[in-house]
Amino acid sequence: MKLTSEIEAAAGVIRNGGLVAFPTETVYGLGANALDPVAVAKVFALKERPSFDPLIVHIADVKDINTLTALQDERVEMLARAFWPGPLTIVVKKDPKVPDIVTAGLDNVGLRMPANDIALRLIEASGFPIAAPSANKFGQLSPTRAEHVRKAFPSLRHILDGGPCRVGVESTVITLDDTGFLILRPGAVTREMLLKHLPASSGKVKSVLEAASPGHMPSHYSPAKPLYILGQQPLPHDTSRAAFLSADGSQAEGYAHVEILSAKGVLTEVAVNLFGALHRMEERPDIEFIVAQAVNEKGIGIAIMDRLRKAAFRYSAENL
Repeated sequence: MKLTSEIEAAAGVIRNGGLVAFPTETVYGLGANALDPVAVAKVFALKERPSFDPLIVHIADVKDINTLTALQDERVEMLARAFWPGPLTIVVKKDPKVPDIVTAGLDNVGLRMPANDIALRLIEASGFPIAAPSANKFGQLSPTRAEHVRKAFPSLRHILDGGPCRVGVESTVITLDDTGFLILRPGAVTREMLLKHLPASSGKVKSVLEAASPGHMPSHYSPAKPLYILGQQPLPHDTSRAAFLSADGSQAEGYAHVEILSAKGVLTEVAVNLFGALHRMEERPDIEFIVAQAVNEKGIGIAIMDRLRKAAFRYSAENL
């Protein structure tokens, strides 16, 4: 099968210190051998990513937790067996074999097992854990299709095309303390889902733990055109050259173009379609800015609004 040969070739690239873009269920990743600091440095360089922003390490077997973790915590394996493969990243104390460049010099590393057959086969065939942020330029729109990766990195030779991502927003990132779990970045694995297995922490997220999570800065995931959230930011008066991202088909009058993310307002559909719609709108020459409808902040709606606020942050800050 052609894809099998492509995966084998890509695994060879990883083993030889190169970069490969590959699909996961959340977004496409830009991967390198997580144990090769020179290869990982290439990820930072190509993405133009600041060195203080850590990478997530992707594995293909729960047993790999033990080889990458300095301190064993039975709760980590329990959560892994409950949610992996899946969109949950668990931040743990790293083993010294994990290069400091992967973790931005921190003692913690984020681990996850993606729920995507191509990703898992790539990790297994390469023989190494793969450090991978999203396959886009730093701070720009997340890629949920291979063509989004090609747009960001036209010179990247090795892109495994797995079609559209089925979740559409980056993984939930958590860490653990003595009392329970702390959510560092919201995603498709929600607080309510985690509470079925562990209590929430009674403490507050410390800044060093926040820094251990990708996507923690206030401005991120931004399109090339101004983005505003309806009802939460002042809009330019003239919307005749604006696009509207409607979460449920409502409030869509007066715009040059409308993208309905979910006809019935299903939040999982909104998440899947969000970044693809933003990519289309930033490419249209007839659109000057984008307006997004807010969603109910429950379940995955928390992750959607987190992405929208960060995507809109630099434009709202410019208007202050």
